[in-house]
Amino acid sequence: MIIGLPTPLFTHLHVLISLIGLFTGFVLLYLMLKGKHARGWASVFLVTTIATSITGFMFNIPFGPPDVIGVISLVVLLVALVALYRFQLRGRWRWIYVASAATALYLNVFVGVVQAFQKVTFFHSLAPTQAEPPFAIAQGIVLVGFIALGIVAARRFHPMLQTARFAGQ
Repeated sequence: MIIGLPTPLFTHLHVLISLIGLFTGFVLLYLMLKGKHARGWASVFLVTTIATSITGFMFNIPFGPPDVIGVISLVVLLVALVALYRFQLRGRWRWIYVASAATALYLNVFVGVVQAFQKVTFFHSLAPTQAEPPFAIAQGIVLVGFIALGIVAARRFHPMLQTARFAGQ
């Protein structure tokens, strides 16, 4: 039992929340790459990704590597929240928001790759201890991809220009 729910049910709930966070995160990243701001997608991404990290803490006792990723994710998400809601993406907070949102999404994908290599038979057979080259290569590709996408998104995402265009029409 975890917070009064049977462990399998809680696990399914955690996975569902994680999948929603991943989906909305990819939509948000796509929109940022197109230079568009979507507060609704951002809100759902931030809430579900925070919930993913918080519910993830409930699986591991004692504190372990997954919890470290959860703490890092929550710190990064706090930065994204501050950039979006406190500083409203003004000035440098625009690229800080993009970098923190992309980093939070990357961390979710990182954990997804770990889970795939642990639980999917094909991937597990390639890297049963996650110390083998296929695991490192997969994680390296994910990291390089997110760095590249984050840089492009930071260059293209200018929500204040978008708002100014609508105001001038």
